[in-house]
Amino acid sequence: MDIFGARWDNHAEKFEAEWKKVVKDTDTVVIPGDISWASSFEQVYDDLKFINDLPGRKLIGKGNHDYWWATMNKLTNFKQEKELSTIDFLFNNAYAVENKIICGTRGWVNEFGVKSEDERLIKREAARLEISLNEGMKLKEQYPDNEMIVFLHYPPIFGEFMNLDILDILYRFDITKVYFGHLHNVREEQLDKEYIGIKLNLVACDYVDFVPQRVE
Repeated sequence: MDIFGARWDNHAEKFEAEWKKVVKDTDTVVIPGDISWASSFEQVYDDLKFINDLPGRKLIGKGNHDYWWATMNKLTNFKQEKELSTIDFLFNNAYAVENKIICGTRGWVNEFGVKSEDERLIKREAARLEISLNEGMKLKEQYPDNEMIVFLHYPPIFGEFMNLDILDILYRFDITKVYFGHLHNVREEQLDKEYIGIKLNLVACDYVDFVPQRVE
């Protein structure tokens, strides 16, 4: 990750130290993608093991660089085979955690304008978000007081790009908090912090100085 600048020097050590300062075994941490440059389960194992052995439960979503990602069955079988007992995957599903219901998907954005080939990916990710939120609504029946929040990898808005398909679904499901990663070396003034009543929170490691952020 040092290709993104000096702030990424010794990033694994920074990440581990800051995590252990604030995360307890009883906490749940949501990681919205891009945990490894690996392209296979064999290559990603060490990175997943590193995360697995940190305190707390982890819910991991898919990022654009997570080429090791597979079907939910394969992900589940791999984590069980390797005894990655503190990790679950956020993929076409939802989780009830404390007083929240966690939903999400990767999303999609093209910082240089949407090309025709992006439209299929945008529609697919919007459909996956809707599946996740529908699963969240089922959990809402069991936990009616829990707030549904969404984790994406890509921001739903960045610069002139607006993922209207994703934004429409967020609005229809009355989502008011979204957390996302993906962006590196961004300036504060480049970020949209709120749109149609939805608060947009960037939690990329370098943006938050490697400190896990509390979801209020």
